[in-house]
Amino acid sequence: MAAIRKKLVVVGDGACGKTCLLIVFSKDEFPEVYVPTVFENYVADIEVDSKQVELALWDTAGQEDYDRLRPLSYPDTDVILIPDSLENIPEKWVPEVKHFCPSVPIILVANKKDLRNDENVRNELARMKQEPVKTEDGRAMAVRIGAYDYLECSAKTKDGVRELSFLGPRARPVGQLSALRSPAGRLPPSRRVKGIVGRESRRVCSRSQER
Repeated sequence: MAAIRKKLVVVGDGACGKTCLLIVFSKDEFPEVYVPTVFENYVADIEVDSKQVELALWDTAGQEDYDRLRPLSYPDTDVILIPDSLENIPEKWVPEVKHFCPSVPIILVANKKDLRNDENVRNELARMKQEPVKTEDGRAMAVRIGAYDYLECSAKTKDGVRELSFLGPRARPVGQLSALRSPAGRLPPSRRVKGIVGRESRRVCSRSQER
């Protein structure tokens, strides 16, 4: 039986953890060096609900310089991931996604979960009179923007990354019951979920790179 093909696109501010998340997702390894992304395409073969799924993972650049190129990534998208830089999500990312992908479900992802209890990070935020984003704040934002679900994870520790591997392919189109609004608060997990069984990555060059 041929694999079901799904396309997942991740968008968000620069340096918010998009690339690290997808590299861990597809290669099961955490990159130690930050490399700014223009467009990168990864492929993960997974099994969800006893079905083979070929999940294409599209990474995008969040900088304003690429605002005109980024829409090239949106056609035929099945699900959108938005890391939770809460300041820009309702003003920039959600309007952009809903303009180009009006019926595509959004999953709000809290990256860098491991830093929430990091003493150095908490002290630095305290000096700026800030604090780490709380789970309830993230979920409230997810409900506000009409997201399908809210998930917290850490690419560095891999906590929560596996859950994304089946949550993404199972996300339902806008207008159907979301995990945030289901009676149990989250749709029941797959009874049978296997991890990535094959990995590859491909570079997708922007037009500006080809010149």
